[in-house]
Amino acid sequence: MTGQTWLVFAVLAVTVGLFASDRLRLDLVAMMALLVLLLSKVLTVSEALAGFSDPLVLVIAGLFVVGGALFRTGVADRIGQLLSRIAGTQPLRLLVTIMVCVALLSAFLSSTGTVAILLPVVVRLAADAKVSPSKLLMPLSIASLLGGLLTLIGTPPNLVVAQLLSDRGQPSFGFFAFLPMGAVLVLVGVVFVATVGWRMLPDRTAPAGVGARGDADGSDSAPVAELVRAYDLPGNLWWMRVGAASPLLGQTLVESKLRTRHGTTILGVRRREDGATVTVALTGDYRYAAGDQLLLFAPSKRIHALGDLFALEQLPSADAQSLVSDDATVGEVLLTPRSRLIGRTLAEARFHEVYGLTVIAVLRRGRPVASALPETRLRFGDALLVQGAPASLASLRRSHSDLVVVGEASSIEPARLRARGVIALVLMLAMLALMTFKVVPTVTAVLLAAVAMVLFRCLDMEAAYRSISWESVVLIAAMLPMATALERSGGIALIVNGMVRALGARGAYPSMAALFWLTALFSQFVSNTATTVLVAPIALQIATRIGVSARPLMMVVAVAASTSFATPVASPVNTLILTPGGYRFADYAKLGVLLQLLAFAASMLLIPLLFPLRA
Repeated sequence: MTGQTWLVFAVLAVTVGLFASDRLRLDLVAMMALLVLLLSKVLTVSEALAGFSDPLVLVIAGLFVVGGALFRTGVADRIGQLLSRIAGTQPLRLLVTIMVCVALLSAFLSSTGTVAILLPVVVRLAADAKVSPSKLLMPLSIASLLGGLLTLIGTPPNLVVAQLLSDRGQPSFGFFAFLPMGAVLVLVGVVFVATVGWRMLPDRTAPAGVGARGDADGSDSAPVAELVRAYDLPGNLWWMRVGAASPLLGQTLVESKLRTRHGTTILGVRRREDGATVTVALTGDYRYAAGDQLLLFAPSKRIHALGDLFALEQLPSADAQSLVSDDATVGEVLLTPRSRLIGRTLAEARFHEVYGLTVIAVLRRGRPVASALPETRLRFGDALLVQGAPASLASLRRSHSDLVVVGEASSIEPARLRARGVIALVLMLAMLALMTFKVVPTVTAVLLAAVAMVLFRCLDMEAAYRSISWESVVLIAAMLPMATALERSGGIALIVNGMVRALGARGAYPSMAALFWLTALFSQFVSNTATTVLVAPIALQIATRIGVSARPLMMVVAVAASTSFATPVASPVNTLILTPGGYRFADYAKLGVLLQLLAFAASMLLIPLLFPLRA
């Protein structure tokens, strides 16, 4: 093994380790690895930058724009509403309906976007059917991952293996080439979860009351209490009256620094006017006045200190219902995987100014965050309890870009299909037709659809750029040259020789099995796209060495990459359901490993039949 080979393997090992540690962004790690290979002259400048001009990268970026248009025009929301109508309340019927519908959606849309849209719908359906959300949310994520195997564009690993075959001049996969295998796996997944898996799914109430929902008129106090119960709000809500000698008199909310300096959140103000108590809007113009009644969220020790410091008189205790009025409601939101809030504090994100909502508390992995909220850096999967005008929460529900609303204390008008939703749907169907009948190359069809979405104003250019997961795009573009480095340095040949020697002359099946579990294992801790970029060239070389067609081996890699069921960090959709479902690490492993075994068995049986080993 040459020094260059050792270097490439060392870079690869450090890269995978950093991916698994989740200490740095995936795209940053990939760029660091690319720079090391460039500076060490393992790759030339043109080779290092080749990934950024690869058709695969443009296809994935374009598909994000197409999906973003479908979300923004209300198409995905409308599908979610239709699902809620046909699902019924019988638990197993509900489960099967959800899984089938989600799988079909994920065949054409981002699995993460699909889950983000349907998560609150499924939580509400669980409440209507009187079953725990934990019984339905894990099947939701499983179906979204399996549904990606139904079409070429369902998930990035499918595109990676198809593009690699095409680049090497070998027969590639068509748009529906994945459908037979994907349909079988969706069927296996649905049957397994509806029978054995249903008994294995935890019957657990989400730790936050995540997704709790009020009555249609929002008048019932029980849903409000359910929504806030795990945030330690009971016992920490107080009504305080501003005294005539209070130093707060005449100050604005910002000037008083109650939150930043004293760790106290003001959630509402009541004032006596003309003999009646009225609610005062908490705007930038509000100034404290004598007699104002303040609804505060703070520990009891801090409240007593505030009373002495600011001449505030404590009134009878407040309850959760105090958070809701004609002008204010309470909701619960989750950070999405591509949220711009990740890694930022509430102050840095200017949360109240941007969304018109006040964050009352943060829940992380089922537990309230104890640190001061203004200094807390938000993470993907955090649940935020927010309060504000119903219109602000409704606007956030229609956005889906940074936050997804999973519960509210009062009803919100259902999202409607916008006028341009039909146009967006027609454009997507036209794109699928172009790809299916191979009228133009895949990249051309996708870019035509993406540009048309903007020209027909399904979304503007700013929204188009925001809809792209740049982390995913840069990750793929930076990891593609890693495969080139492995090949040029002799690393792939070394791995292939080792696998061929270890497996001997046992035929193609041991090689398929080894590739499946190698891909599946890495995909539990590393991005399945990055895993596919690295493993697919190995599969291609093994096929050449043992004298079989590359297509079945590449299909094995694609299937294995989509079996990211066994850990909460294996896929963004797994993380997204963690808090709403009240899941633990072991819940993913118990169900996920069995599903992987079933997917493995189905792959070994069917892939050689669908894609003959001898070309």
